[in-house]
Amino acid sequence: MSEDQGTLYAVIPAGGSGTRLWPLSRAGHPKFLHPLTGTDASLLQATVERLAPLAAPAKVLVVTGVAHAVEVSRQLAEVPVENIIVEPSPRDSCAAIALAAAVIARREPEALMGSFAADHLISDSPRFIEVIEQAMTGARKGLLMTLGITPTRPETGYGYLQCGGPVGTGAVLAVEEFKEKPSYEVAENYVKSGNYLWNAGMFVWRVDVFLAELARQQPQLHAGIARIVQAWDSPAREEVLGEVWQTLPRISVDYAVMEGSAAAGRVGTVPGDFGWNDVGDFHTLGEVLAADNAGNVVVGKDATGKQAVLLRETQNLVVVPNSGRLVAALGVRDLIIVDTPDAVLVCPRDRAQEVKSLVDDLKSKGDLHYI
Repeated sequence: MSEDQGTLYAVIPAGGSGTRLWPLSRAGHPKFLHPLTGTDASLLQATVERLAPLAAPAKVLVVTGVAHAVEVSRQLAEVPVENIIVEPSPRDSCAAIALAAAVIARREPEALMGSFAADHLISDSPRFIEVIEQAMTGARKGLLMTLGITPTRPETGYGYLQCGGPVGTGAVLAVEEFKEKPSYEVAENYVKSGNYLWNAGMFVWRVDVFLAELARQQPQLHAGIARIVQAWDSPAREEVLGEVWQTLPRISVDYAVMEGSAAAGRVGTVPGDFGWNDVGDFHTLGEVLAADNAGNVVVGKDATGKQAVLLRETQNLVVVPNSGRLVAALGVRDLIIVDTPDAVLVCPRDRAQEVKSLVDDLKSKGDLHYI
């Protein structure tokens, strides 16, 4: 890539507590801080590493919560501390991404920026980088670009992008509409038609183009972000951030900007097939990490670096030993077993999505120390 084309600022929104990965993932130590990659790297560290060919550490910005800022800084020692943007409270993805875009625009008004989730697994990094580079081409032309994932099955847990024709001569396609999570029948039709991609929530755009669309569609949010960024390099930063942040609308960037921009013909996508997985639950984790001959997957190690697990005549287990105790299983199959110092989870793999309901139960009982 030639210098005059400019490199990329990589923004990583690192929020959410990953409730379907409870009790491993907690509000104070969410899934992106855990090594769920099959290596010692956390999901967050793997994300930064993967983006290294396009974004040097000085051009990586992480937007995270007060509770996680210290650990994020510790895990990403090479990222300048001023690039860790701490949001006073969760306001969904639009405010977080908009604040990062506005901070970048102060440094470089027409910079290219990509937004990438902190907690996704990607198995084909070179292909991922190729797709981002193709998206950067569309972004330079003024399109708000999404990375669309080529669907491998009728998935009801993801949103979809309805694609139109090519834009120009490259790989960029127009996005006609953002579609909500569909029913199984609708998802089946989407996949068969070949005109729909999964919406992975990863974006590439010029910061000036994005901020202009934000001003057009969400004037209140734009005005609030502008006030915060005006004070960014002054002693008043914390005071203004604290005062204005809580007044910003809680809304995702898809609803706030991308849907309206697509309707106006300003969104493009590049279809990607790079082994993407959003690690939504333990069953999915079991599918993407290496298994033994009987299909058992052990996630992580104890403090000594050993896998403290004893399995006999078991099949298709996902075992997460995270307490220092030995986890032993005999004669069982298709289970998830998660052992942490203060909570143990056992459930069938095919009910992994429902783990979130246990967290809801704990909330309703007031047992917040387990969350």
